[in-house]
Amino acid sequence: MFIVGLTGGIACGKSTVSSILKEKHGVEIIDADVIAREVVQPGEYAYDQIISHFGPLIPNLINDDDKSLNRAALGSFVFGDKSQLKVLNGITHPAVRRRILYKLAQNYFKPLVVLDVPLLFESGLDRLCNFVITVGCAQETQLQRLLERNPQLSEEEAHQRINSQLSMEERTRRADHTLDNSGSLDSLKSQVESVIDELTPNWFSYFIAIFPPTWLSMAIYNYWVRTRLSSLSKTCKPKQS
Repeated sequence: MFIVGLTGGIACGKSTVSSILKEKHGVEIIDADVIAREVVQPGEYAYDQIISHFGPLIPNLINDDDKSLNRAALGSFVFGDKSQLKVLNGITHPAVRRRILYKLAQNYFKPLVVLDVPLLFESGLDRLCNFVITVGCAQETQLQRLLERNPQLSEEEAHQRINSQLSMEERTRRADHTLDNSGSLDSLKSQVESVIDELTPNWFSYFIAIFPPTWLSMAIYNYWVRTRLSSLSKTCKPKQS
């Protein structure tokens, strides 16, 4: 199994790339957004933790009809407060990671699997990947698309959501390949075609699937490399004056 990590800034077109890979190329997609919604459903452990911490802080946190989380209210609260966003991520990320690992095990004998994860680097899931693709676009395009997609957001709230993630420059530096979605859909499709040609599984992919020790050795090496990149990223950040 060759694991490709797919990430990108909010409203940059990551979901479009994921759809192209799935619908046109038949690639197995493990979608962290879908999993993130699953793990916070009523009855899940992460749901109980969120209610316990954020319930006293957000009056309308629970929807009356089905007791599900009011995701809009929760998002508005945490995206304006980095410390609270860190708490939320600390609750949801472990639950999402566990379910992703379970789905990877289910798909072990598939030659190519894509992990579609918005916060791939922030969550440390890039360390599981053999290859990482990030999707980016011009900043003004990103803001415009976000406001069009979420008309209930003010421009300030949109900026908060963008700034809560890694910068596009940092994401590009840590990825193996960057897709520029500043242009047309046809341009994006062409870029996806080029990268999928490079990643089309060959005999070696099947070899590592049949012989788990080979895959495990590669996984350990890859984990070490991406951990080093993450550490270097933290140490290279300029000091605040």
